[in-house]
Amino acid sequence: MQIGLVQQSCSPDKQSNIQKSLDGIAACARQGAELVVLQELHCGIYFCQAEDTAMFDMAEPIPGLNTEVFSAAAREHGVVLVASLFEKRAPGLYHNTAVVFEKDGSIAGKYRKMHIPDDPAYYEKFYFTPGDLGFQPIQTSVGKLGVLVCWDQWYPEAARLMALAGAEILIYPTAIGWEITDPQAEKERQHGAWFTIQRGHAVANGLPVVAVNRVGHEPDWTGVTGGIQFWGQSFVAGPQGEVLHLSSADREENVVVEIDRARTEAVRRIWPFFRDRRIDFYGDLTKRYLD
Repeated sequence: MQIGLVQQSCSPDKQSNIQKSLDGIAACARQGAELVVLQELHCGIYFCQAEDTAMFDMAEPIPGLNTEVFSAAAREHGVVLVASLFEKRAPGLYHNTAVVFEKDGSIAGKYRKMHIPDDPAYYEKFYFTPGDLGFQPIQTSVGKLGVLVCWDQWYPEAARLMALAGAEILIYPTAIGWEITDPQAEKERQHGAWFTIQRGHAVANGLPVVAVNRVGHEPDWTGVTGGIQFWGQSFVAGPQGEVLHLSSADREENVVVEIDRARTEAVRRIWPFFRDRRIDFYGDLTKRYLD
């Protein structure tokens, strides 16, 4: 499968951001992409740096104007497309939602982000209601896509449940970076952990992993912090965690990466983790903590 990754920077100009995404889709399609993945919340700034009720105005219903735009792009270029939108479900009820479009522009399915962070400069609990659609892969013409979103990428349970439900690839639209005043050693530890754990999901489940992250500096409009430097470095890993592609840390990129889906079967034959799981002793995983 040929997979397109669109790594872009974002500004307060919504139409400019959308155009970058559309240009990226077109560029990947020209390179032969069958599936194109956009980064988290690619239509706007990462507004979760601060709590501001005005930011809810950026949300739209699904279907809505944004879905129409990306539906048309999927249809025009004949690609399966993973977009990431700020969903207005009802007044006061909003989700961070990935929408998957088929090659004909129809909506194949959607995934609402399940794990919602609340960290300095990542105040997502203020904006997003936790997802209620579960960990269900989305069936498309290019296979069953295990779509998760950003903070979900830290949780092995989410990756495992997608794999157990038949996902053929794990996909993580992402918006993550450093608060610019963090010391260099801390920055390296953070990125190393992010890179390592997702490669671990690939290994543990025998599946390819695609993570598409935004890039560039976005200021904190409140002036409380120095803003976030998104670290880019979108990547694709194979089912043994091997790195098939790693994007730059400081540039926008539209790249196409080839994966061999047949390797999942081959890898699971030599590393039969699913066979050897002791499901009869995993019941405590459903508990918050073992006191």
